[in-house]
Amino acid sequence: MLKTLGGVAACSLFAAAALSTCLQGQSKAGAKTMPYSAKQLDVTIGDRPVVVLSREAPPEGGAAQITAAEILPGRGMNIHQLTAYIPGKGPVELCASPAPQKARESIVEGPEHVTNKTFGMGGPILLPWANRIRGKALPGGSEIEALVGGKTVRLPANGRGRQPGAEPNSIHGLLLSRAMDIAKLDAGAQQAEVTAVLEAGDFRGRWPSKTHVSVAAQLKDGKFTFQVTARNTGEETLPMAIGWHPFFAIAGPRAQLRLRLPARRRALVNNYDDVYPTGQLVPVKDTAYDFTAPGGAPLNDLFLDDCFSDLERDARGHAVAELVDRAAGYGVRIRALSKEIIAMQAYAPLNRPVMAIEPQFNMADPFNPIWGKTNTGMVMLKPGQSVTYAVEVEVFVP
Repeated sequence: MLKTLGGVAACSLFAAAALSTCLQGQSKAGAKTMPYSAKQLDVTIGDRPVVVLSREAPPEGGAAQITAAEILPGRGMNIHQLTAYIPGKGPVELCASPAPQKARESIVEGPEHVTNKTFGMGGPILLPWANRIRGKALPGGSEIEALVGGKTVRLPANGRGRQPGAEPNSIHGLLLSRAMDIAKLDAGAQQAEVTAVLEAGDFRGRWPSKTHVSVAAQLKDGKFTFQVTARNTGEETLPMAIGWHPFFAIAGPRAQLRLRLPARRRALVNNYDDVYPTGQLVPVKDTAYDFTAPGGAPLNDLFLDDCFSDLERDARGHAVAELVDRAAGYGVRIRALSKEIIAMQAYAPLNRPVMAIEPQFNMADPFNPIWGKTNTGMVMLKPGQSVTYAVEVEVFVP
């Protein structure tokens, strides 16, 4: 399922970061280094240096764990790569992402819609909404006009289906192209952490009220955790939803994959080109879309671009999804920590070896009247109020 670094691991970015940490932590007397590192690379994307959180690799035969996270502050804190240690395999890259220099070449500078490539790799953060918003296409083709929380706004028309005449939409929020300011890098014996902030204002006139965004990401106890907090700093009500769009790399055939999604219902769409919701939620039980069983169900040749809702939660109130490669002997577990996360979008194309599992606050096109009285997940923040999105990722051996 996940891409092994193999023989080049010693030369990888993350191995180099770990080596640098080791060298930096040694005193002249040869004292042992602290196991965690937080550093900026020489590579910049979006006028901000790439940040790497890393820790010393465990001894051979140690427990499966995440050992490094590569983050792009210049692209809205995209969680660009996660690297794990897997017993018997060594370093494994979990995300379908190019190396930082290659990413810098492909994620070009320019208008908002040019940065669509940002959500085609790694794990971009989606804010102030996830998925699609429909609206009236405006002359020129670069914008749509939509009603958001009772206010008319203009959004970038950066999404549409591939069929001729497909209706444009605005997809995955307004944070993708924004450069955030690194507030703190910190590492010690127990964890590595980076925090970043953005005074987003009204997103250049595109969204009601004003937003302050802060992101904190930690590498600790073999897991990677991050929190995104949005605070209303304006004078109007702020509609807010947050999501995450991680692309996990798949190494083997789909038949060996097992997917677990803790969802009882699925949102129907008009087709898999537009992927516009109809407003109908249907049970997944006894269908090909039922992935609720312990250990999940085989993915096989099922195409997915579906929003799953009515999430089951564990004793701590967390919704837990898993993607397991049984042949490879390891898997990834995504734990949605925030109660506001009411949906998970699953994207599994047939022509690309990736799988996206996207915990998010909102259903697609959340302001569309088709939803009726259904809670579509938008949090309406009064001035001064805030909401936090939190997700934890770990690897495991089934």
